[in-house]
Amino acid sequence: MKRAAACVIACVLSAAAHAQPSFDDVRANWRSSDWVLLSREGEPLARTRIDKHARRGDWIALADVSPALREAIVVSEDKRFYEHAGVDWRGAAAATWGNLWNTRTRGASTVTMQLTGLIDDDDKPSGRRSIGEKAGQSIGALWLERTWRKDQILEAYLNLVPFRGEIVGLSALSQTLFGKAPSGLDEREAALAAALVRAPNAPYTKVAARSCVILRDMRSLHGVARSVDPCINLDSYVQLALTRTASAPAFAQADDALAPHLARRIAGEVHPTAGARVRSTLDARLQRFARDTLARTLAELNARAHPRNVHDAAAIVIDNRSGDVLAWVGSAGGLSNAPEVDAVLAARQAGSTLKPFLYAQAIDEKRVTAATLLDDAPLDLATGGGLYIPQNYDHDFKGWVSVRTALGSSLNVPAVRTLVMVTPHRFAKTLVALGLPLSQAGDYYGFSLALGSADVTLATLANAYRTLANGGIARPFFDLADGPREVPSGQRRTEPAATRVFSPEASFIVTDILADNNARTRTFGFDSVLATRSFSAVKTGTSKDMRDNWAVGFTARYTVGVWVGNADGAPMWDVSGVTGAAPAWNAIVNYLNRRSDSRAPQAPSGVVMTRVTYQNDIEAARSEWFVRGTQMSAVGLAANAAPPARNANADADAQAARIGAPTDGTIFALDPDIPPARQRVWFARADNGVRLAWRLDGKPYGLDARAAWLPWPGRHVLELVDSKGNVVDKVGFEVRGAFAKAPAGTSK
Repeated sequence: MKRAAACVIACVLSAAAHAQPSFDDVRANWRSSDWVLLSREGEPLARTRIDKHARRGDWIALADVSPALREAIVVSEDKRFYEHAGVDWRGAAAATWGNLWNTRTRGASTVTMQLTGLIDDDDKPSGRRSIGEKAGQSIGALWLERTWRKDQILEAYLNLVPFRGEIVGLSALSQTLFGKAPSGLDEREAALAAALVRAPNAPYTKVAARSCVILRDMRSLHGVARSVDPCINLDSYVQLALTRTASAPAFAQADDALAPHLARRIAGEVHPTAGARVRSTLDARLQRFARDTLARTLAELNARAHPRNVHDAAAIVIDNRSGDVLAWVGSAGGLSNAPEVDAVLAARQAGSTLKPFLYAQAIDEKRVTAATLLDDAPLDLATGGGLYIPQNYDHDFKGWVSVRTALGSSLNVPAVRTLVMVTPHRFAKTLVALGLPLSQAGDYYGFSLALGSADVTLATLANAYRTLANGGIARPFFDLADGPREVPSGQRRTEPAATRVFSPEASFIVTDILADNNARTRTFGFDSVLATRSFSAVKTGTSKDMRDNWAVGFTARYTVGVWVGNADGAPMWDVSGVTGAAPAWNAIVNYLNRRSDSRAPQAPSGVVMTRVTYQNDIEAARSEWFVRGTQMSAVGLAANAAPPARNANADADAQAARIGAPTDGTIFALDPDIPPARQRVWFARADNGVRLAWRLDGKPYGLDARAAWLPWPGRHVLELVDSKGNVVDKVGFEVRGAFAKAPAGTSK
């Protein structure tokens, strides 16, 4: 009889062995309800919920569970866990006796038996089980104890057991209730977690009472004196924790908020499934430093003594050579009025950050050199909507300045004069080639494009500066480690598409200007936060009404972009490029160069350095870089080096009159992409109402204060004459490029 019973038990256990998976199988089949964004080193950066049926975290090894929690589970669910072989026969006998006398006793299910049920059907609702189910659990538990170690049983149980509501497993519970990893749970937190196993959805009063019992049992195990009651204020503590589980919209780890905005971007690209772990190009340490730097910058800008009304900031760092995005901070978080908005991808006005590209294009087209003089003086340009009158940031004018000074000190009027030569239409094409998301053609923006009236994103703007860092070659950036650059073994890697936007020579000269602290002094002074301890090239920008503030630049290895402003477009108060974004930019650059120095790029073979002197000491003599063939040793104001002599025979009232536009020495370049017949040069005069006339190349050309002229190539002389034919003022200018045939009756 005994032999027959043994055979039956052996057969049952054998059947159970075939039905039950191994510990490795259970762990391998575990799927989190989230997908996780990883850094390039494998550190979790953000997690996003995918599975809406249950909330599961990552599988937690028993070694990463706090001792207090392990003890609380054993005390609460299976006091003889380390003694029995799967079934607690003593507990089962006590439970049977209690049921006979209708008394309430603890259930006889051991941790191992419960685990068997969780493995068999982890979707089955919790509650009382039938005698048949209990028997099946007992048999499964006996098998598990024969094939699994105790630590494996407890580890699997903690990861599979359902807690309150949709929460499954200790990882999700620990993060949702307590905002920490399971390794950090203290005695009170462990008791609350263990209490939820027995009654997951009970009212908080019952959960608190159960937690109190567990706490006292744990204290008694260690012989702790009962003078201090562990249950003091436990009701309110449990109520607060359970309220947190009800309101938690998604599962997130304490350190997982490092890159939530990039996680959303990547989710839209690769559509990861639940449990997926996607490796990005981000450097976790740099990401954390950039995030903390922006938060600190906002805190300083909003100090109580001088609040600046600025609540948002963003930063991006790109590896110049590979294009890997090393940091992507879409929002500074706490102070933000719109923390969900990804300011790295939000379109905002570029301000003066577009000027380096304008001057690079002008240098490539040989319209200017770094030594060319531009007039920083009042300027008004006729547009379809009226006059466009640019102003400098400090509402002051510097007179004649070189291109180096104009760009380094971010002067607006010289930039607009340069755009007149380049034309908005052609400049807009260059910006699009750089990858900037211009939504309109250049004529839509007009001359204001020189001052950054177009909307750009921080991501595309930083990558455009990376073009300068790479000698004028534009390439896309990458935010996924396993992106298009990774190819199967044995296949040749295809480099990402590259576009030559600027020549190496123009890129080098503009970079040299952006790195020149002396060139910034007219606006920023000598002691500028833009200066770093090793090589860097940087440009700031501020949009209209101080709504956006930028600092974008690069070192030998990295391109860094920082934006500061308000996500809702509200203007900041007294925030400029050097007080808003620049300090954060400087901190990030110095962090990147903390272990090695950044060195300036080597000069390409197509540039030469020449000693330049300026007539009338307009600027100090210096050595300057030129594209080979454009160098000069002396620079002056050509025919208008001194104010033109007034005609002594001119009417007295006409003596104060002058030509406002064009200025002497202006070069107009006609755009071949615009029909020549639709291009005009405007003549404008400043006078006191005296009747004066225009004379172009010695022939009369109207009496209007503003006159439109159909241009043609060549050098021209424009004169302003009084009623007697005496010359009051005159300028010389040049037109280059294709032209329309002059209408009959007009002079050439």
